[in-house]
Amino acid sequence: QRRLVESGGGLVQPGGSLRLSCSGSRNVFSYTTIGWYRQTPGSQRELVTYITFDGRSNGLDSVKGRFTISRDNDKNMVYLQMNDLKPEDAAVYYCNAVPVNSLIWGQGTQVTVSS
Repeated sequence: QRRLVESGGGLVQPGGSLRLSCSGSRNVFSYTTIGWYRQTPGSQRELVTYITFDGRSNGLDSVKGRFTISRDNDKNMVYLQMNDLKPEDAAVYYCNAVPVNSLIWGQGTQVTVSS
């Protein structure tokens, strides 16, 4: 299976915004719940937020009201709009299915939040 591809990370000041993108193949995205995960050095990867194929979403309490996940099923894309970023949001962000499909982990995209 083709690995997912994440993009859109970067360096942003606290309070800033970023929009992450995740692209994949149709056979991965079709009728699949997709989530955004993040990992910091020395920590396990955690599920931040997810979206079902029909658009229902949920996420960590710490990101509710700041992060918005969306998807375009026709384009096999999932997005993560991150607003009001905080230093504790800094991590490498990955997308994957929920539950995880270990064969499709991508390289991730680095998000750095610093003044």
